[in-house]
Amino acid sequence: MKLSDEERRTLDGESGVGAQKAMELLVALGKTFDAERLIGVRKAHVALSGQEGDTYWCELLVNGGAKCAVPPTTNPCWDVDGLTKVYDVTTYERDLALRTIDVYRRIGAKLTFCCTPGLGTNVPFFGENVAFSESSATPYVNSVIGARSNRESSISALAAAVIGKTPLYGYHLDENRRGEMLIDVEAEMKDSYDWGILGYCTGAIAGARNPVLRFKKPVRPSQEDFLYFGAEAATSGAVAMYHMVGLTPEAPTLNAAFGNRQAPAPESVITDKDLSETEQKLSASTGPINLVMLGCPHYTYDQILQIERYMNGRRVHSDVAFWVLAAADAAELASRSHVRSRLERLGVYIVPDTCIDEPCWKSFEGGLGVTDSPKCAYYRERRGQPFAIRRLADCVEAAVLGRIGR
Repeated sequence: MKLSDEERRTLDGESGVGAQKAMELLVALGKTFDAERLIGVRKAHVALSGQEGDTYWCELLVNGGAKCAVPPTTNPCWDVDGLTKVYDVTTYERDLALRTIDVYRRIGAKLTFCCTPGLGTNVPFFGENVAFSESSATPYVNSVIGARSNRESSISALAAAVIGKTPLYGYHLDENRRGEMLIDVEAEMKDSYDWGILGYCTGAIAGARNPVLRFKKPVRPSQEDFLYFGAEAATSGAVAMYHMVGLTPEAPTLNAAFGNRQAPAPESVITDKDLSETEQKLSASTGPINLVMLGCPHYTYDQILQIERYMNGRRVHSDVAFWVLAAADAAELASRSHVRSRLERLGVYIVPDTCIDEPCWKSFEGGLGVTDSPKCAYYRERRGQPFAIRRLADCVEAAVLGRIGR
């Protein structure tokens, strides 16, 4: 791997121990993937988890004098001040969250605490090289915006933010962005939920390959639809880049999606029946519930408005907690418009800066939850809470009734 004189000096420790550690990681990563050199990045996103591993890495860098050359946006930890007034956590869990927030502040990150940076807080332009971690953010910026990022970890994304560079390999190269397999979609796409289930089906088929989707019926996906598709394709598979013919910027035509080569025959056809069977396979759970959790990825303001329409003035059942995890700007807009206060009077609570995969939610473990996101269910079930997965309207009905049916 070729390094400039300045990069070599950083690797030798002339810019401090923290920058040296970051450069060591980037060089090791580049050598692993046969990168020719490092390239500059002006945007980065770090998927901090509020857990010990990535917090330790950030402390290692900042205690060695490192500062971010490119201030990255960050994933959520959790609303320590607000949620500890509602739910019990241990002193260790609270202190770890506070450590995480403090160390990312000291290294110079933008404390956006949001898992959807490509929608507003950190939007790259077409063709721009960036370093994004977060499983829903990477496919969005690669596929929908046409920026270029590898499927970074929080560790490598933070190293790139400190140095302002990333190794030239993977999705930064034209040849790795081409479609690798074709899926025909005959299913009807009605809302973001359908796009999420379609993404889950796609990831299970594609694995780590770049899928190309060709739709048999006219579709006009919203930014939320694209986001849900990518999040779920990265949950059931490892999709970091996809193309939708006539919809995403690097796929104006079918052949263009495959790098101006002849498209292969479809490897799979996804129908309405496939979406229905996937939903049933993901969760056949029914019965009394104790939690409705929405916002994985973070809800937008438009999605919050949808909740109010479905609630239609009804109250959440007394045995159910209803939490909506939202981007900070969406939560602020909901406050300014008084949607937030109206929903709270009905028992629906909006919280920014928070992830579904955090210890503040542990009091619900053991009971049945409901969500519109297979990704949410995947992470919560690892912590001991089964989830029923339903579209938004059904989640709201379950919240009002206190139970979920088929």
